[in-house]
Amino acid sequence: GTHFRPHHFTPAMSTASGVARGLNKGHIVTKKAVAPKPSHRKGNAAGKKISLVRSVVREVVGFAPYERRIMELLRVGKDKRALKFAKRRLGTHLRAKRKREEMTEMMRKKR
Repeated sequence: GTHFRPHHFTPAMSTASGVARGLNKGHIVTKKAVAPKPSHRKGNAAGKKISLVRSVVREVVGFAPYERRIMELLRVGKDKRALKFAKRRLGTHLRAKRKREEMTEMMRKKR
């Protein structure tokens, strides 16, 4: 029978042997150079213009009520509670950690 091997993992990915069976099975082809997709750029270090816009917006509108509460919790020294609160509001642990970090940065800058 066929044993399970995920399609995205082969020991030597690029070296096809030209044989229909075995670890490096497959027709031998030359790799085509493909232009990078614009979608792969998304989210990587926002440009100068975007950063500027975000900072201006932050200055004008200030913080959301939940952000103010997170900062209050951090001020009192309840870091874990702040994380839990952020997680409830933002949905994921990673987003919560980022938000807590962002809020501590904001408080550091304020002083």
